[in-house]
Amino acid sequence: MLKKISTIIVSTIIAGAIIAFLLSRVWEELLITAKEADPRYLLVALLICLLAWCLRGARYRYILNRLSVVVGFVFSTACIFVSQTANLIIPARLGDLIRLLILKHEKKTTYTLGFSSVITERVFDILTIALIGAIALPFVVGQEPWFSMLIGFVLLLGFIFFIILIYSGRFSSDNQILAKVIEILSQIRCVSQTPRALIYLILSSVIIWIIDCIVCMMVAMMFGEPVSFMVVVLAIVIGNLVKAVPITPGGIGTYELALALTFELAGVSAGTAVLIAIIDHLIKNLVTLVGGAVSIYYFGDWTVSLLKRAFSGDIKKEIYDRN
Repeated sequence: MLKKISTIIVSTIIAGAIIAFLLSRVWEELLITAKEADPRYLLVALLICLLAWCLRGARYRYILNRLSVVVGFVFSTACIFVSQTANLIIPARLGDLIRLLILKHEKKTTYTLGFSSVITERVFDILTIALIGAIALPFVVGQEPWFSMLIGFVLLLGFIFFIILIYSGRFSSDNQILAKVIEILSQIRCVSQTPRALIYLILSSVIIWIIDCIVCMMVAMMFGEPVSFMVVVLAIVIGNLVKAVPITPGGIGTYELALALTFELAGVSAGTAVLIAIIDHLIKNLVTLVGGAVSIYYFGDWTVSLLKRAFSGDIKKEIYDRN
């Protein structure tokens, strides 16, 4: 238990240290820039962010329905809200496992099926991010070479994953772990095997992430910063690819650092770049927390104990033991 708590404390300290470092570099400039902000764009950004969450809920509902789990739009959206809220306080993205338990409790699904639904969502998210990043790269001046390498590496991994996915149906195994992997791949294939399903998942994912970029664009406009949309797209892409490495809970700190660096390389002043990065992530996290609180009320009190088990790290062992 002490080891689990220390892991959370260390990751939280890292997140706080990164934010403190960013703020200390530009504190005076940051205060001047903040005073000149137009708060009207903040409200627009919040509403657009909420729209993105609605689309995420609709996409997750589609994924579950393809896996023969019939749920409503509110249920699917609430599932994501609770798990993402947990990810804001729990390192290593263990909050994603909460969805498995919600589906098990409410819809009597297997943990394997729940895991397949989460993996499907994550694969399309990461590949979509890398794809729109690759499109934005040629339009952005002053980028780092490692941006291209990172995006290219993710696309390569995605290509390899889909090759494995296509041919995985030909294999079987008596090994328990390999059999579960093959089962998960089979379920993911079931979600995306038809052209219509593939088109829906790709288009919905692209729209979700374009809207996510528009939220950041609104934040930039709030400070009167003339940033091109392609720069914003690239910043969001790099920020989310860096955030995908679970160093801190919810990517807090690492996300802001990646965004600020990208904006600065594109010519945005350091103070404004830091403010855009922090407020963009703050908006998205606040919407997540409010949505999470409402979703916990929607599911009932039992989800509170679920979050406590997730925080203590017991969920991972619980799923493994029962699966």
